[in-house]
Amino acid sequence: MSIASERIDRLEALAREAAAEGEDDRAREYVALARRIAERNRLRFPRSFERATCDRCDRYFRPGRNARVRLQDGHVVVTCECGAHHRYPYRS
Repeated sequence: MSIASERIDRLEALAREAAAEGEDDRAREYVALARRIAERNRLRFPRSFERATCDRCDRYFRPGRNARVRLQDGHVVVTCECGAHHRYPYRS
């Protein structure tokens, strides 16, 4: 595992902890930093991190607080407070 991917994993954990404590601005900074590291090193976000963050505003999702999760025909729709929609299939 490269240093950049280890750093992204660590930032994911920090963002999760900050969001759980209600520190949304700090969680947003961690997500933005992880996204920048991934772009510079041409890495993909881990699937768990990609599906837990908003692409538009870098918010870490907390369902029921800042994100709405709905199930539709064959996919999950997550709506962020900023209005962005993210759709994922049930599987994978």
